[in-house]
Amino acid sequence: MRNKVMDSADNALSDLLKDGITLMSGGFGLCGNPETLIEAVRASQVKSLTVISNNAGADNFGLWALLENKQVKKMISSYVGENKLFEQLYLSGALELELNPQGTLAERIRAGGAGIPAFYTRTGVGTVAAEGKPTEVFDGIEYVRERWLRADVALVKAWRADPEGNLVFRKTARNFNPIMATAGKVTVVEVEELVEAGSLDPDFIHVPGIHVDRIVMATINEKRIERLTERTRESA
Repeated sequence: MRNKVMDSADNALSDLLKDGITLMSGGFGLCGNPETLIEAVRASQVKSLTVISNNAGADNFGLWALLENKQVKKMISSYVGENKLFEQLYLSGALELELNPQGTLAERIRAGGAGIPAFYTRTGVGTVAAEGKPTEVFDGIEYVRERWLRADVALVKAWRADPEGNLVFRKTARNFNPIMATAGKVTVVEVEELVEAGSLDPDFIHVPGIHVDRIVMATINEKRIERLTERTRESA
């Protein structure tokens, strides 16, 4: 058994972070962001990063910290909303953006993990999403070719892990994390709970340990609510 647990996020990333590398970062809005690892990236002061993430967190949370610290050169994402800084940087020309339909982004990442260099989809045909990309007709229907996405380092947030790197995610925090865990040359995972080897039911493991290289305990586990809406309870 190989124990993949390291004592801190800083040590887990110190030899991996270099200017100009490509990072994947799990999460969707405020859910499932690898906050502990993102903070370690911020502290490292690496620059000119290309970051693959659904939407770069939200104001003052998640990858916003790297945008605010001017460490990101390019985002590959599917959504700019809920993050005013992301929007401002892009509109001002200070940040490159490769915008994808959300399903296409997910499939590009999944393809990267599966070793599939390209695939065809109907999504985006005839729109700006297809500009400059090859198209082909199958059974009388036009499809656009999309390329896989892979990263030098994948940053993942999981609920539970064992020392071998088998991962379990909790509810919506599953989002982009499992597919990103397969698509990084090196995958570093922060977890809320570390359990003994052999204690996870094999039928309920979401990502097998073969995809995970390093594990750290999460030190930031804040559960924010993106939009809180309340109403007065009606009387019975």
